Amino acid sequence: MRKIAVIGAGQMGSGIAQTVAQHGLHVMVSDIDLAHAEAGKAGIEKALTKLVGRGKIEADEAEAVLSRITPVADYAPMADADLIIEAATEREEIKQSIFESVGKVLSESAIMASNTSSIPITRMANYSPDAERFIGLHFFNPVPVMGLIEVIPGLATAQDTTERTTAFAEMLGKQVVLSQDEPGFVVNRILLPMINEAVFVLGQSTAGIVDIDKGCRLGLNHPMGPLELADFVGLDTCLDIINVLYRTTRDTKYRPAPLLVKYVEAGWLGRKTGRGFYDYSGDAPVATR
Repeated sequence: MRKIAVIGAGQMGSGIAQTVAQHGLHVMVSDIDLAHAEAGKAGIEKALTKLVGRGKIEADEAEAVLSRITPVADYAPMADADLIIEAATEREEIKQSIFESVGKVLSESAIMASNTSSIPITRMANYSPDAERFIGLHFFNPVPVMGLIEVIPGLATAQDTTERTTAFAEMLGKQVVLSQDEPGFVVNRILLPMINEAVFVLGQSTAGIVDIDKGCRLGLNHPMGPLELADFVGLDTCLDIINVLYRTTRDTKYRPAPLLVKYVEAGWLGRKTGRGFYDYSGDAPVATR
């Protein structure tokens, strides 16, 4: 694969684009308009500048990476892409619209992939022009740092598509976990119930935020506590994923914690809004309860 396209210039999409460009490939980035796509590239430039300042990469290397990233206003330039990766928000109706639109320019040999973290691949493949060339390609945040990608073929995904997608992921220097098309796949099927249960524990006043996170860091040897991690991921994203698990399986063990729903309704979404389970307005995060 030589030319990649990424739809979505937010945190995940920009991270994917940066990683692809750092591995020598040209990548197009689109969003709801050209201004948002260009803002995504500006964010990548800022991240690369920090790496240069820390001595992680050379300045000319950073410039070369940026030269391989092209913001685009619509999907038309993606007609010659070998792989198109959707990295929009975790809302199926939004993804459906993207697949139907970009499918009109998808070349006969190109693969369409979704960075979804929970929505069934087989179902979303119905929105693409060719289910055999549709696959799940789940990156983890922050993409340039995290060493894992989940590859999820749908029921109709061709073996060649799985092999080409796996080879692409490995070319990016990532380890690959191959998952069957089950809700949440591997990692989030395990992670989100843990985060959700931590919110239940908080909501029932079993323990406070600091003690819940401390207990999991020290008792489970995790680098971050579940509530701190939820803030990092985004509480709205956590709720979207746990809702997908709940609606898809109808298993009550995935019922969203009421306190998680309340935080999202209040707009307390974590780091990206300045407040979640922790308040990020000061020099250091402070637990909110």
